[in-house]
Order: sequence, then C-alpha cells, then structure tokens
Amino acid sequence: MTPAVKMLEKAGIGFALATYEHDARHPAYGEEAVDALGLATHEVFKTLLARLDTGQLVMALVPVSDQLDLKALARAAGARKAHLADAEEAERATGYVIGGISPLGQKKRLPAFIDASAESLEQLYVSGGRRGLEICLAPADLIGLLNGLFTSLAR
Repeated sequence: MTPAVKMLEKAGIGFALATYEHDARHPAYGEEAVDALGLATHEVFKTLLARLDTGQLVMALVPVSDQLDLKALARAAGARKAHLADAEEAERATGYVIGGISPLGQKKRLPAFIDASAESLEQLYVSGGRRGLEICLAPADLIGLLNGLFTSLAR
C-alpha cells in the first residue's frame, strides 16, 4: 500500500485501483499506463514538479497526451517564470520515484495546479505512487484533497 492509497482511505474518498505490469522498455510512463489499461490519453494525468522564479516548488497535473505550458503554470502560481524540477529534486520532494510520482501522499504538501480539462471528466487517473499502479477518482475529490486549483496548463 502506497502513501497515496493510505491518504485516500484515511479521507474516506471513493477510488479504484488499476494495476499493470510495468515494462522498463516503454518510452513514457503515462503512455504506458494508457496502453496497458486501455484508457484514453485525456483521462490519465501525469504529475510534474516545477520550480518557480520565486524559489517555490509546485505541482502540475496535465493529461499524458499534452505538454505542460510552463508560462501558464507560472502565471497561475503568481510567478513570472517556471522550469521543470530535475528528477532527483522531484523524487526527494515527493518521496516517490519518477514514473510513479503520485499527487497524493507526498512527503511535503506542494501547491497543486490541475489542467482545467479535468473538470469536465467524471473520473481521471493519476499515479498511485509506484510504476504500474494508477488511481481512478473524481476530479472534484482530487482537487479537494490537494486544495488545488483548476487552470489551463496544457498545450
């Protein structure tokens, strides 16, 4: 059981787990989940960490089919610029490994921004805290748990 799953259970939030056998040869973790579970790319969200020019570390969730617009993230966070955190920094801040970084149950609570496309979905998938584990839940539950903000982040 991962910290993400424990967080959901403790909060009493309804969710489902989807598992698949991780293939280290697959070129992209999010796309691997889409392929392995037969999901649509717009309903599986990747968790990315970025450092703002203010020095603050923030979390952004965008569909795996899209790229994160760093300028849009910076604007949403009240900064001028943002750049992606390197893998080591992301792993250290979250307690998860790359390809398994869940927005839930991280070591340190980070400001969270979720692409506005999530609002129109009944459910979405995010990493469950390890490669090969996805959590399915309602976007409203996710935003509430993260105390996050829906905003346009994808390009």
